[in-house]
Amino acid sequence: MENIALHPSKYIDQRDADIIRAEAVEAEALGMLTQNQLQIVYSRGWFKLLVPQTYTGKQITLADLVRLQEAISWADGSTGWVVTLCSGAGWFGGFIDPEVAQQVFNSDTVCLAGSGAVGGTAEITENGYRINGSWKYASGAHHATHITANCAIKNNGVPVLNDDGEQLVLPFIFDKKDVTILPAWKYIGMVATGSDAFEVKDVEVPKNRQFKIDPSAVRVDGALYHYPFLQLAEATLAVNISGIAIHFIDLCADVFSGRMNHPRITAPQKLYLIDVLAMANKEMNNLRKSFFKAVDASWEAITAEQTVSGELLNNVSATSRLLAITARELVDKLYPLCGLIAASTDTEINRAWRDLHTASQHSLLTFAD
Repeated sequence: MENIALHPSKYIDQRDADIIRAEAVEAEALGMLTQNQLQIVYSRGWFKLLVPQTYTGKQITLADLVRLQEAISWADGSTGWVVTLCSGAGWFGGFIDPEVAQQVFNSDTVCLAGSGAVGGTAEITENGYRINGSWKYASGAHHATHITANCAIKNNGVPVLNDDGEQLVLPFIFDKKDVTILPAWKYIGMVATGSDAFEVKDVEVPKNRQFKIDPSAVRVDGALYHYPFLQLAEATLAVNISGIAIHFIDLCADVFSGRMNHPRITAPQKLYLIDVLAMANKEMNNLRKSFFKAVDASWEAITAEQTVSGELLNNVSATSRLLAITARELVDKLYPLCGLIAASTDTEINRAWRDLHTASQHSLLTFAD
């Protein structure tokens, strides 16, 4: 238990972290990751973390994944978020038609971006589907090679229903050339994720460009593709937030050290700064231990038994949400103690604060239960 949650710096090459972090200012100006940041992502195969090995992917374990993704987010929030969302879309490789998957993933620079929202329609045609629609917030869209999106299925303009009598919705994978990227990201943080909108107009796709996320539809053997998508998403998003929070807390140590030299800071105030920082570190470490213990237990179960109990999955969900919510609360307790440097938009600590408060708005992690 003691070494279950080492500092994120232990899970990433420090040279990679330094380059990623040094490029963060330029990336924000560009509104997307820089070529130097992307080169590290490509060389390390981070966009292929969840891609099946049979398609040249890494097919990493969930236990290793969450620790690595937290480390990348500790280096830089935008880079971590793009890697998480785009590698997460690579997980779809376990469900995509093998012929399509071989074509899509046969590249060192493959990157899938997309949206989970139902923003379009797919009209059934003689040879496949005709797609129309628009979607928001596709992180990594500018350097993506392919785009995934959910569509409501229709036949002759009439909604197709699923077995429960509800609108049938299925995901599709598009080539980047068939998609138009639209400027849309205008939020205070995650500026370098390039999370812009996209649209598709009258694009004809064959039947095998549609896939289904369901245990019965798995095309590649392996525990990773039988792990429930909800808990996979919750856990990977939570470590983005915890990674950014740890970066903020680390930066607070330097800021507080500087404030100690201010002539108007009293001895009790200095002691308070020391205590509150120690408390934040301790609470983050305890939360991370509980979170990693829950994720590790669920992964061990599915690798051994090919299934995960509801109790283990509920624990992953609960610890993911608690980690994300408490990380934000700890940062907000430290923020007022940092002075104006934390409010200056050209500082590293402010970027971490903005990134965390943007990432933590994700609906999956809004409520504790």
